[in-house]
Amino acid sequence: MLRVIVLGSAAGGGLPQWNCACDQCRAVRAGDLAANGQMSLAVSADDGVNWFLVNASPDVRQQIITTDALAPRPGRLRDSPIAGIILTSAEVDAIAGLLSLREGAGFSILAHPKTLSTLAQNSVFDVLDPARVPRIALTLDQPFFPLLPDGSRSGLQIDAFDVPGKVALYLERAAGVATPSGDTIGLTITDVHSGARACIIAGCAAITPAVEERIAGADLLFFDGTLWSDDEMIRAGLSLKTGQRMGHMSMSGPDGVIAGLAHLDIGRRVFIHINNSNPVHDPASAERQQAEAAGWCVPSARMEFTA
Repeated sequence: MLRVIVLGSAAGGGLPQWNCACDQCRAVRAGDLAANGQMSLAVSADDGVNWFLVNASPDVRQQIITTDALAPRPGRLRDSPIAGIILTSAEVDAIAGLLSLREGAGFSILAHPKTLSTLAQNSVFDVLDPARVPRIALTLDQPFFPLLPDGSRSGLQIDAFDVPGKVALYLERAAGVATPSGDTIGLTITDVHSGARACIIAGCAAITPAVEERIAGADLLFFDGTLWSDDEMIRAGLSLKTGQRMGHMSMSGPDGVIAGLAHLDIGRRVFIHINNSNPVHDPASAERQQAEAAGWCVPSARMEFTA
């Protein structure tokens, strides 16, 4: 059985964002909405004995502390069931939490070579000693079978694939906005014993035929839900950027995620990486009701899915 825990489903800044007073952030501070940390998932194929995280958000320390399944196992002084961390990009939202996991635990970091190169170029990530925390390159479109720290099989198969996106924000000045292969990847994670399959796409600028092919037939789909509408942040006075400029599709509209994936045979559909400006955070909003009527789940922190 494949188990996936949503440690956090918010986009960069979380909900509430520290310097934001949008409707959703004010509602959380008033106690009317639940807070939600930045996007990170935990995946297991051995009934929760070992877990692989998808992205290490800046909130990952608190996310681990508040998730019982990720606590040290009984009878061990220093321990973690976290066997590895799979990175989908070099965005700050995906890698900053690595610095909170520097206390000598042994786990692997799995990522595209471009993301590993970004880590290698910043010596602060050397606090994770490669002798104890090996960095393993994922080759696009080639199955990878991650091992546990003791060298045994994890029961997972990881297939990394390219998705339309853009280079990390802090790299734009040097690299430009347009992205070549490897800057944004999606993951298909399969339980090798049951065949259950979860597809995880935390950032996506367009649904291409290749992306559709990856998604079709998935038991679980976790998909980029950053904004409800492309000009959402502009209309709210929060930014001058559209969703497309940030490398993200919108949930709504004829070219949005809900409409774009409606024809595919997919099991459970779950939005992740949801910006604080997105009204879908509010269970009472018309946007939330529309998303749920279309078969999409907007998860709360620590919600678990199985397949």
